[in-house]
Amino acid sequence: MANFRHNPSLASREESLLPKTRKPIPHAFVLDALASLSPYTRPMFGCLAIYVNDKIVLILREKPASPDDNGVWLATTVEHHQSLRREFPNMRSIRILGKPVTGWQLLPSDADDFESAAMRACELVLAGDYRIGKVPESRRVRVSGFKKVGEPAKKPKRPKAAKAGRKKR
Repeated sequence: MANFRHNPSLASREESLLPKTRKPIPHAFVLDALASLSPYTRPMFGCLAIYVNDKIVLILREKPASPDDNGVWLATTVEHHQSLRREFPNMRSIRILGKPVTGWQLLPSDADDFESAAMRACELVLAGDYRIGKVPESRRVRVSGFKKVGEPAKKPKRPKAAKAGRKKR
């Protein structure tokens, strides 16, 4: 009679074949509101980034361990803060980013008007409002030969030195 033993490596392989459970989408009503634009999402910093065409427009965040910056993050720039604050009185900079003022702004989920503010932000995105949305750095097209301000100059490539004394085998 054969002696069968539990093989832990086999069990872990079987478990790895099972589909991983995904975290629920925070503030999923935002994605529903933007559905007509065919947005796509990507995980970012443990949150869910929402893109429309080539622009990142919003990030959805809900982390129970650090709830201060939970809500809907707006991708914007400092020059638009004042005009956006008229529409979103509870909007503020994101504290976790460590700067007093950031381009990203938060519609906090603990605000009394959170859902109506998030829906208003969706309306602005649907209308193509220029104040919301950024093209990420990695997707911007750069003109060859020019560098960004503050970017270090590239070092010229040196020709490789001949390897002396090596025989081919």
